[in-house]
Amino acid sequence: MRRPVRIAVTGAAGAISYSLLFKIAAGEMMGKDQPVILQLIELPHALDSLRGVAMELEDCAYPLLHTITLHDNVEDGFKNAHYALLVGARPRGPGMERSDLLEVNAEIFARQGKALNDFANRDVKVLVTGNPANTNALIASRNAPDLSPSQFTCLTRLDHNRAKGILASQSGATARDISGIIIWGNHSPTQYPDLHHATILGEPALPQIDFDWYKDTFIPQVQQRGGAIIQARGLSSAASAAQAIVNQMCDWVLGTDPGEIVSMGILSDGSYGIEKGIFYSFPVRCNYGRYQIVRGIEINDFSRQRLDETEQELLEEKAVIEHLLPKETEASHLNLSICLRSGVTLYADGTGPDQNSKFMTTNRVM
Repeated sequence: MRRPVRIAVTGAAGAISYSLLFKIAAGEMMGKDQPVILQLIELPHALDSLRGVAMELEDCAYPLLHTITLHDNVEDGFKNAHYALLVGARPRGPGMERSDLLEVNAEIFARQGKALNDFANRDVKVLVTGNPANTNALIASRNAPDLSPSQFTCLTRLDHNRAKGILASQSGATARDISGIIIWGNHSPTQYPDLHHATILGEPALPQIDFDWYKDTFIPQVQQRGGAIIQARGLSSAASAAQAIVNQMCDWVLGTDPGEIVSMGILSDGSYGIEKGIFYSFPVRCNYGRYQIVRGIEINDFSRQRLDETEQELLEEKAVIEHLLPKETEASHLNLSICLRSGVTLYADGTGPDQNSKFMTTNRVM
């Protein structure tokens, strides 16, 4: 059996996590041979609910679930974490402007970035889910000067999966038959779901569907899917968001299928003319614990306009919270160098079990 890895999850008593944690414990995210330690983080008033979730996890008797620890602060919860899933965020309240939401979450994710910098494993991989996810990822990474910005991503796999599912329903194919979909930009209604390079059963997708449907129905439907789900069930996406987190982290850690393209929100390095220093969804492939932007994709005028529109929204979001971003990390975010250490020093910080011991010594918190 392999050594356990530590996975920290914020918002661990929330709806998304209630679907997510059981998938992780079952091995869907890290693989069927990888034991996990779950470091679950919640606000103090939600700890009773979190204890209930922990009881249910224990009652499932997952073979790969090594230990559960519960925390009411990120400083303790992120200690030695190899993976951090930042699910919790402040939701938009009645009468709250988007700029207000950005500033409130800036405080939350600045603290989380600092805690990751000070307490997490040096090779920690971070996935930001809490909205506005792209800008929250920027805030967290800018507050972690000792970590590479390439260790931070935000969730746009949910949009990618939505686009694949909607196209499958329209075309009569299955999701397995579809590849090459790209989500560009922000996890917001300005995102651009691009089918120009997608295929259905190995053949170009656009000739198989009506272009007016693509332009007037498909794109808005993907962009506004989250709102449609809230309107239909009175609650935001939870199970589908959890599945997307599992998909994105699994690909990042274990690699994408050969030739497959997926969408991830990552720090822009200037590719495709997108300004550096913002987190933007790009087409990527993953291997050996690292992601790489897929190069050479042709961008026509139709796509260029939409790439620029969602870029502009992200630049506007950044401008709102610019005064809260530490100046010391600005240069590293404009001159990105990929961290190449992923996976090889997981236990170099002494957090792993003694080489002579069969099991890691921990205090199980239940």
